[in-house]
Amino acid sequence: MKIHILGICGTFMGGLAALARSDGHEVSGSDENVYPPMSTQLEALGIALREGYEPDNIPADVDLVIIGNALSRGNPAVEHVLDNDIPFASGPRWLGETYLRRRTVLAVAGTHGKTTTASMLAWILEHAGMNPGFLIGGMPVDFGVSARTGEDLFVVEADEYDTAFFDKRAKFVHYRPRIAVLNNLEFDHADIYPDLAAIQTQFHHLVRTIPGNGRLVVNAADGNLKSVLDRGCWTPVSGFGLAEQGVGEWQVALEEPAGRRLAIQYAGQPVGTLEWPMTGRHNALNALAAIAAAEAAGVEPTKSIEALAKFGGVKRRLELVGERAGIHVYDDFAHHPTAIRLTLEGLRRAVGNARILVALEPASNTMRAGFHVADLPSALTAADFVWLRSSDGMDWDPLDVIEKSGGQGRARSRVDNLLEDLLAEARPGDHVIFMSNRGFENAPRRFFESLE
Repeated sequence: MKIHILGICGTFMGGLAALARSDGHEVSGSDENVYPPMSTQLEALGIALREGYEPDNIPADVDLVIIGNALSRGNPAVEHVLDNDIPFASGPRWLGETYLRRRTVLAVAGTHGKTTTASMLAWILEHAGMNPGFLIGGMPVDFGVSARTGEDLFVVEADEYDTAFFDKRAKFVHYRPRIAVLNNLEFDHADIYPDLAAIQTQFHHLVRTIPGNGRLVVNAADGNLKSVLDRGCWTPVSGFGLAEQGVGEWQVALEEPAGRRLAIQYAGQPVGTLEWPMTGRHNALNALAAIAAAEAAGVEPTKSIEALAKFGGVKRRLELVGERAGIHVYDDFAHHPTAIRLTLEGLRRAVGNARILVALEPASNTMRAGFHVADLPSALTAADFVWLRSSDGMDWDPLDVIEKSGGQGRARSRVDNLLEDLLAEARPGDHVIFMSNRGFENAPRRFFESLE
């Protein structure tokens, strides 16, 4: 089949293209911006890329056009597909109906931690010799690719964002997993969902698709997830949580403040101790969820602990860009106040009294619209100095957020000015972290290369 993908350079759609190519399809694609690293990966697979959404970029003899959820009516390529009655589908639907139905699916859902937990789970299965396939919304360091075909087991990052302009259900309802992780649930994606209840309905739809002989691995301390399960659940549930909270049959205890040594328990009995380079309570819970999901797939927990001790992390998840002039520079994807807080708290426990300098780009539609502005100051309290990138589309005052966070800070609209400030302020011993769910104009790398 000849497939053309609109929006191919996104992580999900690029991974989809790689899977389709490995399945024997002839694949091409177009995007508004074609750039590395995704363009390099796709071209290496023999996938032809075209820049822009002009109708001529779609092959005349195409059998199917897969349309990314970033495209909507009015886009010239979309209008061309509709006007000429060209067969089309969403990425999640194609993935679910023509690819995942032949495999045993392990899905990882939740507001936070999907990419990291899915990467951990895939790495555990790999370590156990199961050769899993996966499609992850990030780049696991241990694999070096965001997607691969594998054998029977397939790990998918199950996003609650909408499917396409013509299908407003969450992406994950198309995946039909046998094992599913529900990490946590908070309000997000205000451009799609009016309130938390609307997102809970989508999670309820996901729960409805999981068979009775499958397994749900659920954060036992999350009241919003409990409300989802209270609406109906037909699958055995394994709960997980922090030992200090005393909930869930799977529990984890931090044996040192940063979380680099974890004690894993099941049903009140010790399973083993994980020593690894990751930090924070959030990553402790991510690891526990991955261990529990892998156990449901037949992997002994001790084997999972062995695997996670060698886990290399995920790019842009508190990724250390490097150290120069005594200054540590990190690149991080966090864009929700909870994720920002947990990441900074974990870093604070790891670095002690060293200064933490944060450059935050509030780039998501939800953040820019101000839905989370009340929670931002407390999310930033672990930082000593905060730069917020302001923009015309923001409906709130960044200086007010900085003042309420209790630290020093500045608002800058231009990245060049922000980097000038940072270079003047940073000194040996500092930890500088850039936080954005977009490109931030390559600010982390530019800052690191400017250090003397």
